[in-house]
Amino acid sequence: MLGLLYDVHGNLPALEAVLADADGAGVDRWLLGGDYALFGAWPVDTVARLRGLDATWIRGNGERWTASPEEAPEAVRGAIERNRELLGETLVAELADLPGSSRNGDTLFCHGSPASDVRSFRPEPADDEPELLAGLTDGVGRLVFGHTHLAFRRQSAQRIELVNPGSVGMPFDGDHRAAYAVVESDGSVVHRRVAYDHRASAAAVRERLGDAGEVPARRIERASADAS
Repeated sequence: MLGLLYDVHGNLPALEAVLADADGAGVDRWLLGGDYALFGAWPVDTVARLRGLDATWIRGNGERWTASPEEAPEAVRGAIERNRELLGETLVAELADLPGSSRNGDTLFCHGSPASDVRSFRPEPADDEPELLAGLTDGVGRLVFGHTHLAFRRQSAQRIELVNPGSVGMPFDGDHRAAYAVVESDGSVVHRRVAYDHRASAAAVRERLGDAGEVPARRIERASADAS
């Protein structure tokens, strides 16, 4: 079975909890949907753990921003610079060089949307959804994406199945448990959640990233994008 891992964000304990759960569920291969290291306390170890999987990788905005900080919002550049230091130039370049999407049969995998790695879909349709879907090629019946850190599945007005597996390392739906999804043998998608010590991960982010880690640490603690 295929497991879908998105938005790990360098949270190794969350990743290990997910992989243990997935092993019990019979997952034997993976689609890795981007944002592997940025904002986490264990960027190098997280990437190393992911490299041990039988997996297809795509790039997220986190990999792009880490290689080109000038393209990122100024507010997160401190965390990006710390992430660059921890990863090293070679690994930063390798991750930035990953493809932006992957296709398997009638399923397209991307990070945000076919149009952008920072514009994505919400649990409820938004006005820009037709624009975000305009870049789809013929024959795509399912679109898998991440970026918003919100796990959901629904159909678009164009009858395309939209699937967000949620975030492994930093969920934004009020549920602290790590999120991922599994594509069953019959093609159906099952969302799964796994508990881990999110408070310890938040503390480690503060310790390793210093002042730049305060916002991501709060997001882990609150399971919310609101870190105010």
